[in-house]
Amino acid sequence: MKIFVDLHIHSSLSPCSSENMTPNNIINMSLLKGLDVIAITDHNTTENCEVCMTLGKEKGLLVIPGMELQTKEEAHFVCLFRDIKDADKFKNLVYDKLPNKKNDPKFFGNQWIFDKDDNIIGENERLLINSVNMSCNEAFKIIERLEGVMIPAHVDKKAFSIIANLGFIPTDMDIKTLEISRKCDENSFTKKYKYLSKYNFIKNSDAHFLGDILERETFLEVEERNIKSILNKLKN
Repeated sequence: MKIFVDLHIHSSLSPCSSENMTPNNIINMSLLKGLDVIAITDHNTTENCEVCMTLGKEKGLLVIPGMELQTKEEAHFVCLFRDIKDADKFKNLVYDKLPNKKNDPKFFGNQWIFDKDDNIIGENERLLINSVNMSCNEAFKIIERLEGVMIPAHVDKKAFSIIANLGFIPTDMDIKTLEISRKCDENSFTKKYKYLSKYNFIKNSDAHFLGDILERETFLEVEERNIKSILNKLKN
């Protein structure tokens, strides 16, 4: 079956994200845009995933728990998990490796945690947009054990991309899918980087604002509309 997806969306827990990126706003906008599946992928955290999953289930939108991890190489990766339990396991490992630097909301932005009515029930006081003391190889092995999937994010960009920072995909990372930004032309990109043509590509929004969430642009062909089928598709 064909499902329309956007697997890289930030909530207001990411300090660089709009204050309007609340759980209900994200779910409702995704439904208005005709999406079947989204993933919540805040910077180095998963603390707004569960509330979005609950709201999505109530309204008929499948929400995958995820994270945008920033490794020690200063490269970003979209990390997706089978369930909130695995997502939170990985979050705890990331927190152990995240620099203990306090966030300055006036400079970086707020890092809000919400309930299902969009009430602010907490604020993560630790700055989430730092590099974690974990290599991409280390992260891949952990996520592989959790049966999740790790996707190099926006590989066409000149900042926070594994291609920009390393120039290659490590051979010991059995990665099958790369993310490109919504404005990237896949054909032109693979002509420039021929060695990447063996990978599958997915376009996500990396939305920090409601209007940036994808329309029905990116689709996957899967056996069923569930997390297991989607992760299997991205890993194979």
